[in-house]
Amino acid sequence: MASMEKVKNNVKNLSGPERAAVLMLSLGEEFSAKLFERMDDDEIRDISQQMAMLGNVSSTVVEDLFIEFTDQISSTGSLTGTLGSTERLLRKVLEEEKVNAIMEEIRGPAGRTMWDKLGNVNENLLANYLKNEYPQTVAVVLTKVRPEHAAKVLNALPDSFAMEVILRMLCMDSVQREVLDDVEKTLKTEFMSNLARTSKRDANEMMADIFNNLDRSTEARFIESLEERNPNAAEAIRALMFTFEDLGKLDVNSVQTIMKVVDKQRLALALKGAPDTIKDLFFGGMSERAAKIMKDDMAGMGMVRLRDVEEAQMEIVKGAKDLADKGEIAIVDKKDEDELIY
Repeated sequence: MASMEKVKNNVKNLSGPERAAVLMLSLGEEFSAKLFERMDDDEIRDISQQMAMLGNVSSTVVEDLFIEFTDQISSTGSLTGTLGSTERLLRKVLEEEKVNAIMEEIRGPAGRTMWDKLGNVNENLLANYLKNEYPQTVAVVLTKVRPEHAAKVLNALPDSFAMEVILRMLCMDSVQREVLDDVEKTLKTEFMSNLARTSKRDANEMMADIFNNLDRSTEARFIESLEERNPNAAEAIRALMFTFEDLGKLDVNSVQTIMKVVDKQRLALALKGAPDTIKDLFFGGMSERAAKIMKDDMAGMGMVRLRDVEEAQMEIVKGAKDLADKGEIAIVDKKDEDELIY
């Protein structure tokens, strides 16, 4: 079957890091290794990532690129940037531990599937499993997940056991590859493989997500009916829902991040029916000129339908939740105003 991978055939379409990656690959391992020796870790990581993602580069692009810099080269063969060729090149100039860390980052979820998934497991579920393991094993696991997640897991462990884990983390040197492999294998076979059967998504959380996507009138009607039939469930769902008004709890940086990804006209329509506190929060995140333009746009809309405003507000809320899921902003959980959900 023919490859569906698109060949890069125009040097003008290459970014700066991509051009550097092409040049490094075309020079070969010996000469590229000498260049890597003169780079810092960030430069090596950036170029290596581009090399690994490069794919096929036509010989025309390689030639044009060299002509731009040297006006001497006539032709080279086509190149294929792969994880394997990148790793071989790195191993010529860097220590094994550093190469492993860089390659793990380049590979992303495909290279860190188990640890990535572990970092997204509910802290209570993870703590309930880890409390039956050796403190040393738990210490190894907590060094591999995000610090904020490790903190939540520690908090969910029995105090005396958590302290044993902390003491071992404090005196832990670099973990041997064999130990990590053994821990990873155990977690895969004994925990992650059974996770789907042991942790069902909370029904209230699921309904809160569904209710968040209803228009206001339908949402209010369902909540009101639910309060009559099951007031406890209605209260739990309402507590889990994230509404447009909850945007008022965000900080300015989070608001600015939201404004980068949402449509400005839809934002103006959403703010048309927003409380003054939320309007002030969003306007405060803009330049004075941008805020004036948006206010003028809102005034120019005249009268608008409530349904249209609510639909626009739902779009903004969805955008905010998507950013929160990616860890780009933090939203306050209604269950605990002091806790941040990433």
